[in-house]
Amino acid sequence: MAAPALKYRSRATLVRTHQDTRQQAKVGYYGSCMDEPSDSSPLFRPFALDGLVLRNRIIRAGCFEGMSQGGMVTSDLIEHHRRVAAGGVAMTTLSYCAVSSDGRAFGHELWMRPEIVGDLRRLVAAVHEEGAAACIQLGHCGYFSAPPVIGRRPLGPSAKFCLYRLSRSSEMTHADIRKKINDFVRAASLAREAGFDAIEIHAGHGYLLSQFASPWTNRRRDEYGGTLANRMRFTCEVIREVRSEVGPGYPILVKMNVLDGMRGGLDADEAVVAAQMLASAGASALVPSCGFTSRTPLFMLRGKRPLRQMLQLEKGILKKLGLAMFGRMAVKQYPFRPLFLLEEARRIRDAVNIPVGYVGGVLSRNQMESLIAEGFAFVEVGRATIRDPEFVLKLARGEIQESDCDHCNRCVAAINVGAVTCFRETDNR
Repeated sequence: MAAPALKYRSRATLVRTHQDTRQQAKVGYYGSCMDEPSDSSPLFRPFALDGLVLRNRIIRAGCFEGMSQGGMVTSDLIEHHRRVAAGGVAMTTLSYCAVSSDGRAFGHELWMRPEIVGDLRRLVAAVHEEGAAACIQLGHCGYFSAPPVIGRRPLGPSAKFCLYRLSRSSEMTHADIRKKINDFVRAASLAREAGFDAIEIHAGHGYLLSQFASPWTNRRRDEYGGTLANRMRFTCEVIREVRSEVGPGYPILVKMNVLDGMRGGLDADEAVVAAQMLASAGASALVPSCGFTSRTPLFMLRGKRPLRQMLQLEKGILKKLGLAMFGRMAVKQYPFRPLFLLEEARRIRDAVNIPVGYVGGVLSRNQMESLIAEGFAFVEVGRATIRDPEFVLKLARGEIQESDCDHCNRCVAAINVGAVTCFRETDNR
């Protein structure tokens, strides 16, 4: 089944087009899955993001699902996003799709190629049928790509040993950089061909573009290293060329770091300037986040450290032994607090003239409404929708006021070896 095309019109009107034009219907206030709320909260009003109108201001954040076995789009992956879309989000983000085969951390990660476009169309169609828009997160793991998965030494901004992989990266040449820019452009083109309504360039969390921005991983002495302008050059070139490929009016979100979370990494002062560069390069919206997957993985989530579940689920004997011996040192725990990135996100919001979304410790409707009231364009949620795919729908109907996710992070432990799931839900069965 081909995905219904979502056309971009000059008045920023989103229209779902069926083969029978008589069945055209505007995807507006709540699409086909939500009842009218009892109030007129701005949180649940339609919102224009570049050339796309979303039915509300709540977006499912990119959360690696662990459901792309063999690097393919599976029926479980499609159903996962269909349920989230039916649960009321304005847009759901498919995560994580590498722009090339050498940018993967796991064998069950997607990588963009023509062979999967047809199945991606099926996923987009399922999301559209529930009245939501579909976004895809495009990125590259860089120096923490897994050698057994990619069949080669990983690429990075500089040669660096990765404790996370027990491997050393090769410093990217200018030819390598040019090829990766082309890979991002090609991946964006295929994403649009598959029917996605938006793309999110992953320039945070210590992925390749984030590695170039961070002085902790970028020790280059050429025009791609040293000053912040040089360290941001690669990312800005990616965004400019992707924008040229997809054209005006097509939303390009950029997930960026405001804090790497360790000494020697990117800090908030540099992040403010980096955000201005991203906006000038052609980003439609920014999503400030934090953390470095290979060094401070729980910094972006906060909450409990699920070492027991990681040990139970890990199948590799050496990795299991390493976790048992060094897990508490390698996986640092960070206390959870609501809206833990608010101060840094405000600085980004106030520094640019494009929409800025908020992600990080969002629990309740009151928090979301406060974020919108103070100028954030949209709110992204992740674990709350893993805990309950109908989280947004229940908020809109007044059935709940906040998520009961307890930030145990056991869902994170599951993605490395299988599908993301809420363990509290399975505990109660």
